[in-house]
Amino acid sequence: MDTNSADPLDTLPDDVAAAAFRRLVRHLRHRHDAQNIDLMGLAGFCRNCLADWINDAGAGLDKAAAREAIHGMPMAEWKAKFQTEATPEQLARMEESLKKNGGTH
Repeated sequence: MDTNSADPLDTLPDDVAAAAFRRLVRHLRHRHDAQNIDLMGLAGFCRNCLADWINDAGAGLDKAAAREAIHGMPMAEWKAKFQTEATPEQLARMEESLKKNGGTH
């Protein structure tokens, strides 16, 4: 992308961007089979990253409340119900994927 050009995302009205974000979060709440470790391995971010990003954007929540907002339930409950043990292969994919993030995620 040309760095002198405006990012098209910045031209979206905030209400449209917010609606798309909420749809993404609700989709992830429905797709518990998409494990955080797999999201990290494929895309370099996960539900917990989204929780951090809403705080970076000014939500002002503590970490637990931000994660609950994204997961739709307390993190401990979500982990007990849906999180599986990460395999060595998943962990390796995540490490490789995170390198592509350039130190951020």
